[in-house]
Amino acid sequence: MYGLGLSTKDIVKNVEDIYGVELSAEMISKITNKILPEIREWQSRPLEEIYTFMFMDGIVFKVKDDGEIIKKTAYVVLGVNIDGFKDVLGIYIGEIESSKFWLRVLNDLKNRGIKDILIASVDGLTGFPQAIKTAFPDTIVQRCIIHQIRNTLKYVSYKDRKELVNDLKKVYKAPNKDIAYSNLQDLKENKWTKYKLALESWEKHWETISPYFDYGDDVRKIMYTTNVIESLNRQYRKATKNKTSFPNDDALLKMLYLATINATKRWTARYRNWSNVLNELSIFFNERITKYIYNS
Repeated sequence: MYGLGLSTKDIVKNVEDIYGVELSAEMISKITNKILPEIREWQSRPLEEIYTFMFMDGIVFKVKDDGEIIKKTAYVVLGVNIDGFKDVLGIYIGEIESSKFWLRVLNDLKNRGIKDILIASVDGLTGFPQAIKTAFPDTIVQRCIIHQIRNTLKYVSYKDRKELVNDLKKVYKAPNKDIAYSNLQDLKENKWTKYKLALESWEKHWETISPYFDYGDDVRKIMYTTNVIESLNRQYRKATKNKTSFPNDDALLKMLYLATINATKRWTARYRNWSNVLNELSIFFNERITKYIYNS
């Protein structure tokens, strides 16, 4: 029941209604605490040596800390292995985004066995590009295009948003990097000069926006957005919708862990056209991936 999002008080009421047994909210909390060792073991379990794609994103919750209700972010790391199956590799709660924080996360992943990450797709996480270049210097960093569009629209009048989004397709759906950049310059310098500053964000982050243009459609569809992790975030929001806040980090982690286990039970299929994806990755990354394919 806790994993489905019911509060300890709701569980007390349901147990009493269904079974006629009276339990206190404190007792329910103590019972759910018994999964904490299982969570610690899950968080420290060995990982595979290579992940073809990795996605990272965060979701904000309210947590009690030193008597105050504050906002904390749960950062979720999702990986796609060499066989095309995805898995949640870890959940990290509470710290402010920085290169120091992300380096600790990435070093944790390394210490659990990861030797290489081919492509990391992220939502413009502060300090992440610097950190991953330290921990995994050969990893390609791809900024989520969907988030980039959303961030752009924050500075655009509502009446112009639909037209601008349609025009931005000339950029992110362009056949190659050069045409995409040319179309971006055209939008910025001609049609949408009044939103020049908003569009300059694309130019500023072009190094991490543009990598997916180097690949075919099957790879592009996987790497250009973090929607796969946003889908998981929706499961988290569903599980936590009845909770206005959490008494501590452990209470939040318990609910997210149980929601993760429920969600990943349904992840039984590999990515579509995975053989095509793997063939293309083998051409681009050569021995970095082929040595694992032939040894698997």
